[in-house]
Amino acid sequence: MHPTNTPGRSPCVLLAEDDAALRRYIEVLLERAGYEVVSAADGLEAMKCLLTTTVDVVVTDAVMPNVSGYELCRFVRSSRHLSHLPIILLSGLDPKNAETEQVNAFLAKPITPESLLDCLRKVCV
Repeated sequence: MHPTNTPGRSPCVLLAEDDAALRRYIEVLLERAGYEVVSAADGLEAMKCLLTTTVDVVVTDAVMPNVSGYELCRFVRSSRHLSHLPIILLSGLDPKNAETEQVNAFLAKPITPESLLDCLRKVCV
């Protein structure tokens, strides 16, 4: 199982984002806020990380090459061992056009540091 909020352990965020500059920016933001971060450049890489690394929450871009964030969400929700993980979906799409049924939260790009950190605090209870 994937423990959450284990005493003495920082929550681990799996960040799936294909924009390298944005990915690095979010990594630094999260690390400074006390999170451990595992990064993936696309949904396929994120899936591989989920099979080998214990994470507490998934933050994913919606539109990525190879495997989209939507497909990643479906993968997480269909897995007996991962389905409990909170998912935050990031997208430049209008929320009305985004597939948000599988996620705990949706943040429209461009995101602010405050909105992402507030959202993480809410879903990592």
